[in-house]
Amino acid sequence: MQIHHLFALLSLLCAGVAMAQDKPATPPPPVVATVMVKPLPEYPGKEVLMITVEYPPGGADPVHRHDAHGFIYVLEGSVVMGVAGGKEVTLMPGESFHEGPEDVHTVGRNASKEKPAKFLVFLLKDVKKPPLIPVN
Repeated sequence: MQIHHLFALLSLLCAGVAMAQDKPATPPPPVVATVMVKPLPEYPGKEVLMITVEYPPGGADPVHRHDAHGFIYVLEGSVVMGVAGGKEVTLMPGESFHEGPEDVHTVGRNASKEKPAKFLVFLLKDVKKPPLIPVN
């Protein structure tokens, strides 16, 4: 009887390991650093937020939006960007991308699993609004 329980326990353990291996790994999150925040007195209530974003190898963003105009300029590596209803694009250093206030950023990831990627972001936004709004 005990050997039957041992086989049952081993079967459950193997099934658990197999299920854990089937679950997709969460990509490493980006590293975000603020470069500058500048109020725009000519446009009351507006500001520019300038940040750098570094994706580690295989890194990616969750789906989100900005409620702002976002201007992306790739500094190093290559990134894949896309918004809902648009085509995914792969950007290299010196290339840029725009997200509008209504866009849902569905794809933002490092194109490489071996090398980091880094880009500069300018957000033209309302002063009181958060820079990133998660979308589920």
